[in-house]
Amino acid sequence: MAALSLAACQQKDSTPNPNDPGTSNEAVNAAQDATSAAVGATSAATAGPMSTDAFVTNAVISDMYEIEAGKIAQQKGKAQGVKDFGKMMVADHTALSSAMKPLIAAAGKTAPPGLDERRKGMIDNLNAAAPADFDKVYLDQQDAAHNEALTLMQGYAERGDDAGLRDAASKAVPKIQAHLDHVQQLKAGGDGAH
Repeated sequence: MAALSLAACQQKDSTPNPNDPGTSNEAVNAAQDATSAAVGATSAATAGPMSTDAFVTNAVISDMYEIEAGKIAQQKGKAQGVKDFGKMMVADHTALSSAMKPLIAAAGKTAPPGLDERRKGMIDNLNAAAPADFDKVYLDQQDAAHNEALTLMQGYAERGDDAGLRDAASKAVPKIQAHLDHVQQLKAGGDGAH
């Protein structure tokens, strides 16, 4: 876990290494996204399930990331299925955020004001993706992000200590599972992603 946390905290280097012509920014970004996915899954599985503070932080940041990434997908996506999925992410995660706000306040918690460094790095990687690679980068991130969100919501729904947020997490699980199923269908070539 410490190694994963360390990897997630490392600064991004967007400049290519002139001494290593075989390393491209796309390869570096893909490696960072893969590391981020592992860190996120570990965090969701260990930090969020019973701690309301950790749950609120992770749920809110997850929604902010989905909304931002969805906006980028609508503009940069090549396949109509990717553009449509991005639009759905903006709508669904905006609705989820709106539903959670009063519950977060009722639990006496404060939502984080912006993305964490890990999700900022993922957004940076989407923005930096070459047009021909964008759909794959976006769908790979969405697969990892929805697996993480599903783990977080299921864990809190089962073992969370705030009844209102636990109920909201339980209600979010089927929607997140549907998103994950849709991402996997797009990755498999359905809905015009390839």
